[in-house]
Amino acid sequence: MGICWGSPATNPTPTTTGHLSSAGISQTTSSTISSRISNTTSSRSTNTASSQGSNVSGNSRFSGRGSDEASSNGQILPTDNLRIFSFAELKAATKNFRPDTVLGEGGFGRVFKGWLDEKSTGKSGSGNVIAVKKLNSESLQGFEEWQTEVQFLGRLSHPNLVRLIGYCWEEEELLLVYEFMQKGSLENHLFGRGSTVQPLPWDIRLKIAIGAARGLAFLHTSDKQVIYRDFKASNILLDGSYTAKISDFGLAKFGPSASQSHVTTRVMGTYGYAAPEYVTTGHLYVKSDVYGFGVVLIEILTGLRALDQNRPSGRHNLVDWIKPYLYDRRKLKNIMDSRLEGKYPSKAALKIAQLALNCIESEHRHRPSMKEVVETLEKIEASDEIPREPKARSNRQQTQQNLQQRSPLHPRPDKNRAYQQPLRAR
Repeated sequence: MGICWGSPATNPTPTTTGHLSSAGISQTTSSTISSRISNTTSSRSTNTASSQGSNVSGNSRFSGRGSDEASSNGQILPTDNLRIFSFAELKAATKNFRPDTVLGEGGFGRVFKGWLDEKSTGKSGSGNVIAVKKLNSESLQGFEEWQTEVQFLGRLSHPNLVRLIGYCWEEEELLLVYEFMQKGSLENHLFGRGSTVQPLPWDIRLKIAIGAARGLAFLHTSDKQVIYRDFKASNILLDGSYTAKISDFGLAKFGPSASQSHVTTRVMGTYGYAAPEYVTTGHLYVKSDVYGFGVVLIEILTGLRALDQNRPSGRHNLVDWIKPYLYDRRKLKNIMDSRLEGKYPSKAALKIAQLALNCIESEHRHRPSMKEVVETLEKIEASDEIPREPKARSNRQQTQQNLQQRSPLHPRPDKNRAYQQPLRAR
């Protein structure tokens, strides 16, 4: 669903929440979704708040063995532990959904910053900080993805998954309440511009990659395998310590049964991150997520978007363009994010580039598991290779460099050119 909870990036990632195919996008109509919500809500309008909770999560296919499923500090809870909010509560928490409380916006709707005033002090802006996602009445995502989010995040608990605190369902109002993520999205830190956006140093980038990998590995190794299906930089949120947490579970699916290799489903996700076998056949494998992770690794290395129509012809798709540069250390140096200013360990960067290559293998069987990805990244982190400082340049050399045209891999930002989003569906 692609909503950033910090300051929105200048050029948001193009998202697709409809049917992805080589021919284009087949979208669900807003009237269909409105009808679905209306029919569902009208049939249960007399239910109490407690029965709402059971109706929302009643179709969960997780087993009841939650306490036995602990993995890397994560677990599947035996029952959801979600708070049911009234619309009035969330309206008050967000100051009537005031525009200046908006944290971001995506296909589902807007996300607002709010304050839960547990002690009823009456002070404006006091209490626990939360993020409130409110469905846009014209959204093409609607009830199904809202319900999927509740069903998955209501039961899954892990340090690298965003915590869902609760939800609200009143009439046609659908809202989700999350823990507040102070640092916003990885997308904004990698691609955002302006004085408020600080470039991420190498050690923080590696920390984020490891955290996100642990989150995916937990999903893939849980009792009932979960395929996330929409892994991308905008869905990786960061807390105050830059701990990465995966958000937006609206497209998540349970993995195949023991007798099957894949799940056949309508193709949904985001161009540039979706695995090729999924886009072309609709066959969704657990390792389809690994492909998306590999794309994000390349974004972390290069500071370039997975898909950017503003780049020259032949360079719109990052994977297709950059892949040949990832095999060799000297070539890799030419595509590393210029905002790192050369302050990164070259051996570690090459190892991560090689890991990314393995993740984006065209044949899903040849990709590593996320458990193997985590182990590789942790070994790279443990190697304690010190980020190298770029060699000092003489004044003459610096002057010559400033006069040279900037590398075509990192063109100067054109503030007057809007980012084209031909693939965005809302």
